[in-house]
Amino acid sequence: MSGIAEALKRPLTNSPVVAAYREKTPTSERLAAEAHTLFPSGLTHDSRRLAPYGIYVEKAEGSRKWDVDGNDYVDYFGGHGALILGHGHAEIRAAVHAALDGGTHFGSSHEMEIRWARLIARLVPSAEKVRFTASGTEATHMAVRIARAFTGRPRILRFLGHFHGWHDHMASGVHGHFDGSPTPGVLDEVAGAVVLCPPGDIDAVENAFQMHGDIAAVILEPIGSQTGQVPHLPGFLSGLRKVTRARGTLLIFDEVVTGFCVSRGGAQAHYGVMPDLTTLAKVVSGGVPGGAIAGRADLLELLDFEAAARHGRAKIGHQGTYNANPVTAAAGVAALTVIAETDACERASRSAESLRNALNTVIEDANVQWAAYGEFSVFHIFTNPRGRVIRAGEFDPLDYDFEELALKPKETIDKLRLALLVNGVDVTGWPGGTVSIAHGEADISRTAEAFSRALHMLRQDGEI
Repeated sequence: MSGIAEALKRPLTNSPVVAAYREKTPTSERLAAEAHTLFPSGLTHDSRRLAPYGIYVEKAEGSRKWDVDGNDYVDYFGGHGALILGHGHAEIRAAVHAALDGGTHFGSSHEMEIRWARLIARLVPSAEKVRFTASGTEATHMAVRIARAFTGRPRILRFLGHFHGWHDHMASGVHGHFDGSPTPGVLDEVAGAVVLCPPGDIDAVENAFQMHGDIAAVILEPIGSQTGQVPHLPGFLSGLRKVTRARGTLLIFDEVVTGFCVSRGGAQAHYGVMPDLTTLAKVVSGGVPGGAIAGRADLLELLDFEAAARHGRAKIGHQGTYNANPVTAAAGVAALTVIAETDACERASRSAESLRNALNTVIEDANVQWAAYGEFSVFHIFTNPRGRVIRAGEFDPLDYDFEELALKPKETIDKLRLALLVNGVDVTGWPGGTVSIAHGEADISRTAEAFSRALHMLRQDGEI
């Protein structure tokens, strides 16, 4: 461990930002060195990568979290988008504690899974039937399998930059391999059965259908890639629905992130566009591990034993030790009940809008050619990699293409995140984050002040 520890102590640069961060987080640095002896890159999730190392958190409550060195942060990771109700929401916590007292796993059906599914069917307009999974990746994997089985076609159409989990069909075209070539460990045949289109380009979709008559399904993030970092033009979703319906192709909305954050019924309810299948996770399970696939009854019937016997066909097999386990189901019921019966989605979105406005004021006051943007409860920081002359308050991401919005100067973003951590704010590597109902005016004010100090530190460091 000592060699790795020494390597971590050697700064990547002589940056004062890095030095200030190291001074504030010595225990995190020690734990990061230990983690490198156990995990590849010292990580358990790719998105937690931060140079020289990330913080190690000890507890979280509401909008805040505390690291092992006692530092507190306004948190915008939000459990990777799972915590629209904030950390440790009282009703979710009580439901989980009660479920733990009853048992973590029965190996049998239980009433709470029925209550959970009824809530999903009540909230999600297209949800005629539901099947639970243990994660969002599993949900998108099942959606692809159902689409292929139902249509008898092999191909899936996806969009560059849209993230749908890490299974083989979704590996290319998110952070690399934009030509559709297979990523390491993925079969050529699997990658070859995926068509990648530029995001939000309905003409490219039409051309893809002209070239390939065997597309089983189109899957996308309905607010745009990477939780709206590259948003769609108005009318794109309705145009896509028209094209897929005309071709007999299924439309899959990946609402793993947008489900119950954009609105009570997800992006499909907000935009009034109904997909054939919807994949869910994160908020649907109250911030504990879980997921679901929902949609048309005739599609979910492919998982049905009796329907398979009636039609004389093999059913799609689906196991999963932790599907709808009592603890996850209890958390999911508690979270969706709050969302169904309160204005949680609207409150989070209003706070996010206030935050975006506050950040843009800081950016303009600092005379930095950046911008904060986003919709609903999400914010993104555009770091202007091509050096355009822009005004933050007038920034419109629809004026920029996928490459420019998605291009991320990693060293600058890492230093921005480090500088924000030094000043008590944790954001994602987009850079940006999600806002919960727990984020109030004090959090927004503190974030704006931290962002101002962070920009000053970056300017001193020669990054802006």
